[in-house]
Amino acid sequence: MKRVSLERREVCKWLLVPAVQLLVPIGARAATVASARLWPAEEYTRLILESPAPFPHQVLSVKNPPRLVLDLPDVDLNSALAQLPRLVRPSDPYIAAIRVANYRPGVLRIVLDLKTEVNPQLFALKPVAGYGYRVVLDLYPLTPPDPLMALLESERRNPPEPGRTDVPSEPLRPAPESPSPATSADSRRPIVVMIDPGHGGEDPGAIGRRGTYEKNVTLSIAKKLKALIDEEPRMRAALTRDDDYFVPLAVRVQKARRVQADLFISIHADAVSTPTARGSSVFALSEHGATSAAARLLAQHENEADLIGGVNLEEKDAVVRSAMLNMSQAAQINDSLRVGRSVLDGIGEINSLHKGSVEQAGFAVLKAPEIPSILVETAFISNPDEEMKLRSEQEQAQFAASILRGIKRYFAQNPPLARTKAS
Repeated sequence: MKRVSLERREVCKWLLVPAVQLLVPIGARAATVASARLWPAEEYTRLILESPAPFPHQVLSVKNPPRLVLDLPDVDLNSALAQLPRLVRPSDPYIAAIRVANYRPGVLRIVLDLKTEVNPQLFALKPVAGYGYRVVLDLYPLTPPDPLMALLESERRNPPEPGRTDVPSEPLRPAPESPSPATSADSRRPIVVMIDPGHGGEDPGAIGRRGTYEKNVTLSIAKKLKALIDEEPRMRAALTRDDDYFVPLAVRVQKARRVQADLFISIHADAVSTPTARGSSVFALSEHGATSAAARLLAQHENEADLIGGVNLEEKDAVVRSAMLNMSQAAQINDSLRVGRSVLDGIGEINSLHKGSVEQAGFAVLKAPEIPSILVETAFISNPDEEMKLRSEQEQAQFAASILRGIKRYFAQNPPLARTKAS
């Protein structure tokens, strides 16, 4: 690679990781990057460098043409880093190419040639769940995608059918940052369901014996459910993620609140050490502890997703403050239990139930104060027979259809207008 010349007039800013955060003294024995991974998506592209030991790192943003320069002092150039350029996909929204070379003695340089200017975020993660030390570089668009605009675009692409009197008479309305109380207009707009495919990106979720990744199953079922909901005349659906990338738990909640969702459904696939465990489950939030030890352990496991998927703690704190309201969630929990019961009955029509009632625990992803929220464990990916179900496109479609039947039964008895939304 040709050595990069950086003129001062081109330099935008340095993004430096604080000295106390996973740095080692420059001049120490050279570190080895054991793995390099790239996760491209419209929402953001993520570059991850993993090592058995912490290593220093800093990034420089450059213009004309736009690029990012990641310098790694005292890091060896090896095969894991040399193959980085081959990981770039033509479809990557932000990265055009990657170049890797020794910039000067003792400094390895990675140059990301960009298709457009980005908002980069650099942070480090400590070892967790089989991962070593990770350095993460996230490339966000300068104007983040708006889930509300995606819903509006869906409404434009799928206008009401001629002659249908049961279709809302007005399109979706723009929502404020904090949802306002329901008005008569809410009765004429589509019911909005936010579907959350669990896990994603660095966080695979559970892995079946045949190598089935929970993150792939949840995304496939979620997309099928969205397609079915969008076919309903009075309903629209949105996804917290539509590709293989990680979304922090609080951001999933924030997206649901941004579109004023009437329902939030997080899709998962259960796993335990015993391969005979089977059946579907539905969970709601609990204010006062879990309804069973198994529910408590499951919530603890799901709440660790941020550690595994990789979250910038400074950004996470800000999101949590803006997304979580300090208020009683009793009304939301009551609604969640009702819709959970209806969805559980729907799934029970096509699969055995692990528990015959809706369980409760402290799931972080279910904490939107004004939105009924449930977590659906479709089946046990750790059970060989149910893993085969989860791998089947036909069975996935049946899970999606059964969840939709439960949703429709719930809203037939509990129209959104009957609920009081938080202001």
